[in-house]
Amino acid sequence: MTFQRARTEEQREIRRRAILDMASAMLDEMPVAAVTLNELSRRVGLAKPNVLRYFESREAVLLELLDHFLKEWLTELAGELADGVDEKQPMPERATAVAGVLSRSLAARVTLCDLFGAQGSVLEHNVSVEVVSRYKRASLERLTTMTALIGKYLPELGDDATLFSLQTMVLAGALSAYSAPPPSLLAAYQAEPELARFHLELKDSLRLALTAALLGVLPRP
Repeated sequence: MTFQRARTEEQREIRRRAILDMASAMLDEMPVAAVTLNELSRRVGLAKPNVLRYFESREAVLLELLDHFLKEWLTELAGELADGVDEKQPMPERATAVAGVLSRSLAARVTLCDLFGAQGSVLEHNVSVEVVSRYKRASLERLTTMTALIGKYLPELGDDATLFSLQTMVLAGALSAYSAPPPSLLAAYQAEPELARFHLELKDSLRLALTAALLGVLPRP
């Protein structure tokens, strides 16, 4: 891919979109930690200083992708919850169903969970106040959307629906790190099966954690 000098706002947006699309394609091939600005620049056909004209750092690119993927997921989650949760069921059954839908949905979105896991420790570093503030404002909108979705099926949560929504994203990121071990660790697990207790299947471990969290905070009948 080659570009001529971007002279109009439309051309600049095309180039910016191309950078994001290439970063997204790289995340289909490799974990967040392996995505570098040098490789992104090479693949998109721009010198590194030119990429930095559009995004101030690798982390800024990935934060924007995280928000994009999160917005897409929440749009799809609305339908998944509608299909998977019966609002007429008793509260414990609804809680179990909500946890099941969330765990299945997130486990199918490995890249999103990987980005969740890198957010606090990596992606929110090496970015300016302007960039991180813009991202956090967008995150508040996504959190409001998710809170409303969860609250629709579990109104008993009340104000705790916001905290549960936030904890769901944090748990998905934390547990995903244990579900996709690097090759050396996989080899260790194969050599010593006892060590494989540390290899967690994301869907099951997330379902258990979310079910426990919900049943722990929901009011008892």
